[in-house]
Amino acid sequence: MSPVGALADIWVYLAATPLLGLTLTLLVYHGAFLFYQRCGFNPLANPVAVAVAVLAALLWATGTPYATYFEGAQFVHFLLGPATVALSVPLFEQLARLKRLWLPMLGALVVGTLTATVTAVGVGWALGASRATLASLAPKSVTSPVAMGISEKIGGLPSLTAVLVVGTGVTGAVCARFLFDALRIRDPIVRGFALGNAAHGIGTARAFQVSEEMGAFAGLAMGLTALFSAVVLPLLAGLLLRWV
Repeated sequence: MSPVGALADIWVYLAATPLLGLTLTLLVYHGAFLFYQRCGFNPLANPVAVAVAVLAALLWATGTPYATYFEGAQFVHFLLGPATVALSVPLFEQLARLKRLWLPMLGALVVGTLTATVTAVGVGWALGASRATLASLAPKSVTSPVAMGISEKIGGLPSLTAVLVVGTGVTGAVCARFLFDALRIRDPIVRGFALGNAAHGIGTARAFQVSEEMGAFAGLAMGLTALFSAVVLPLLAGLLLRWV
């Protein structure tokens, strides 16, 4: 059998099984990461953004429903949980610094999370967004599994929230370095914590590419933001949505 025929048989098999979504996700992300390396790890070539764009184009070109794709790709979604827990390993190595900095980090967590929510809802309201859209916007800076749960609880659309979360993470990962440099913020702890608080998992992945220290504090911020948001955002969003 010719190589072309073998590839065609493999494609026919994959297309009829949930493995298609998983296979496409892994291959496309691998290609996007190679492209990222070729670009010298330029934030503008973020592999998540590139992979999302390519996958969306493939689904649109082939007429594949998202639900069909997600049947296979949901395994990657499931791994978000163990990956988040694994972030505690590098954080443990920073335990001594964490004990010294817990108070300013707590303040940054509260201010950062509340600011992200209030500004997102406020801008959406100013642009005439519907109540459901505003509720979907509120948890945009929280890691996606938690954000979708919060969105559903406060009357938002979990699927829309998932898109907004990814968009927020990609934007943070792409723009963070330029913003930090413009503000002359050099401390890797500050940069990492701010990135994890604002851009959750995608921002944390970017932080680990810079340094393990920056990634550890980004992971801490991501986890604390999810915990704080799960408790506070339903109450805060309820108050904000009453006024709009």
